[in-house]
Amino acid sequence: MNRAIFFFCIFFVFINSPNIALHAQNANAYLVPHEIYVGDPAALIVPLPAAERDSPNIVITSKSFDPFFPVDPDIDFHRITLERRITGSKLTIEFTAFVPGVIVFPVIEIGGEQFSNLRITVNSTVDTSTTPVLRRAAPALSMPGTAVLLYGSLAAIIFLIFFIIWFIFKGRDVFKELRKKWKRRRLFTMIKKTEKRLRKSITKGAQKRIVLDILSDEFKNFLSILTNSNCRAMTAREFEIKPLDNLLPQEDSPVFLSNFFSSCDNMRFSGANIDPKDVISLLDDLKYFINSLENARKNKQKEEKAA
Repeated sequence: MNRAIFFFCIFFVFINSPNIALHAQNANAYLVPHEIYVGDPAALIVPLPAAERDSPNIVITSKSFDPFFPVDPDIDFHRITLERRITGSKLTIEFTAFVPGVIVFPVIEIGGEQFSNLRITVNSTVDTSTTPVLRRAAPALSMPGTAVLLYGSLAAIIFLIFFIIWFIFKGRDVFKELRKKWKRRRLFTMIKKTEKRLRKSITKGAQKRIVLDILSDEFKNFLSILTNSNCRAMTAREFEIKPLDNLLPQEDSPVFLSNFFSSCDNMRFSGANIDPKDVISLLDDLKYFINSLENARKNKQKEEKAA
């Protein structure tokens, strides 16, 4: 009878021992994060049986000067929390480990209970299975806009290749034509500015013969560049005898040019006084001729595109 009582007491102590209960509970303990390395802050969460009633959390920290706060040379404990709930209790141990391998926690005493035989596995930042090399780096994070930059660069390269091919076969002729049009437009702009500048000089009382000299020279330069002919040395009569084939499609262009330069030369070399109105009239004729010439060329280009 005494022997049965003795074994019953031993069994009762065995069942109620915190260490043995914790050992069974440690199988359900888990780490957050699941895999930790040396120097990583982590938390070990140990599920516990449900309590009879909810109780306030018991928290001890390294700064609370609790005499039961665990101390270990390889582990830096930050905070230990014991939660007692009807739905299920748990023990949370926040720590940072500084050595790799399997580490056994010291006895944790909190809220009148002791928890021992708690084990964790800490991975090394150096892979010791082979030669000492750093572990594989984590994959690089893609920065915002990387895809746009990558595909945009590829599209730009492909466009450049097609542009080079197009330029070799057709681009030169197109650029030559654009350059020719740009020069012609600039030529018309310059002669219009010359006409306005000479008109302004006459109104301000400039010498008429100087204005007429400039008018004759600039107009002949304009015709020379436009028609690719040497109009600078041509006389007024030669504009009618040798008409410029590349000029206006109007049939009266040679007669207009001959009369224009004839009137200009008569005023320049007659020696008589020059009426400013006559110079203004020549400038009006020049303006009308330039506008007609420009409009005729624009209409011709539109007809060629339509065809």
